[in-house]
Amino acid sequence: MSAPIFSVAGIRAIEAQYLPATPLMERAGHAAAELAVQLAKGSQAPILILAGPGNNGGDAQVVAWVLRAAGHQVLTPAIDEALPSGPFALAIDGLFGIGLTRPIAPPYASWVDKLNNFSCPVLALDVPSGLDADTGRQLGPTVKASHTITFIALKPGLLTLDGPDCCGEIHVANLGLPIAEFDSDATTLSPGMFSAYLSQRLRNSHKGSHGSAGILGGASGMAGAALLAGRAALKLGAGRVYVDMLDRNAVDSQQPELMLRNAEDVITLATALAVGPGLGQMDQAVQLLRQAIEAPLPLVIDADGLNLLALHPALARLAAKRTDPLILTPHPAEAARLLNTDVVTIQADRLAAARELVQRFHASVVLKGCGSVVIHPNGRCHINTSGNPGLASAGSGDVLTGLIVALLAQGWPADAALSAAVHLHGAAADALVAADIGPVGLTAGELIDPARRLLNAWIAHART
Repeated sequence: MSAPIFSVAGIRAIEAQYLPATPLMERAGHAAAELAVQLAKGSQAPILILAGPGNNGGDAQVVAWVLRAAGHQVLTPAIDEALPSGPFALAIDGLFGIGLTRPIAPPYASWVDKLNNFSCPVLALDVPSGLDADTGRQLGPTVKASHTITFIALKPGLLTLDGPDCCGEIHVANLGLPIAEFDSDATTLSPGMFSAYLSQRLRNSHKGSHGSAGILGGASGMAGAALLAGRAALKLGAGRVYVDMLDRNAVDSQQPELMLRNAEDVITLATALAVGPGLGQMDQAVQLLRQAIEAPLPLVIDADGLNLLALHPALARLAAKRTDPLILTPHPAEAARLLNTDVVTIQADRLAAARELVQRFHASVVLKGCGSVVIHPNGRCHINTSGNPGLASAGSGDVLTGLIVALLAQGWPADAALSAAVHLHGAAADALVAADIGPVGLTAGELIDPARRLLNAWIAHART
């Protein structure tokens, strides 16, 4: 089920509705104490609580009071005291919360370093200290928690960039507030978001009933990229898959169902089009991209298709004027080229970068990476929570492109196709890791079969 995500400003607005009448700090402290008892696992060792100077420290002090009242041994050292070395049943990070906007300075910085070297579980309150709650950026020394209990609702920084590596397992305590009454800044992706399109196929159907995906790319030395996209499109249900290979000598003996045609035929026969996997940047690739942009079809632009948009402003302007659906799938380096900036700037605020791409190209955009950000022209924003480091391998993006164009070819609208494919792509990787395949050494081609299984499972579940 999708969960709401609120920026720091959004959380502050919710708090303002209820303070001072509602004891939010007390509720937060009780919720965290309850989780702390579970994480301490009955250990007789003390629980260490590090409290900072602000509201996060206030939450930590409430946790300490609740735990002591329940009979637990709790240590709450002052900042001018030497930090004990343990052992501890649990360490609680209550140093700095969602309001932090600068690096943690001494003497608290030394506490962060020591906290990260403890062998016990570490529970962060609201957000690991040192992490920007809006962007997921490590502002400096940052707590690496095994668990984070976040209050009221999820924040973007918990889910993208460095957030997942710093937060560990995330627990949400809504503090009894009616969060559904507030407009969130974003949501997590889940199958329920696109369940309306997870329909069972009619028995009285044929390959033409399920659309035709077209893929343009596959230059010499990069033919595998287009073939991976083609295989993914085929196994995600496109009735036909046409592939134009710039390398005319390339074939796919493992997937003879793929139909290798010239670009004109692919564009004429397709009901949805993808351009970019293995495209290269030669003159022929530029012409192919132009043909794709001008085709009156839903279009996915990936890889070198994106790089060519950055190199040729006239093509970028042409793409932005399209009236048919457009989807862009950049990783941070490609996004930086499109926005004429650098990767550091893109990663410093991934949501802002994705929004700028949406505004510039009037397209649905996924900014790939840890916690992929999906934003649509209507302003709806999502962060994907499926996936793992196994996706950081060659060809993974090409498979994602194939998944997207397959759903487009079958008549899915662009927003649903992109959201479903991104979540499915990550979920397939998670299924493989659960089966002890990866994450180390997981290959892009291995994603395709579990993606097919999961899509069929989602369809079956949507019927019940």
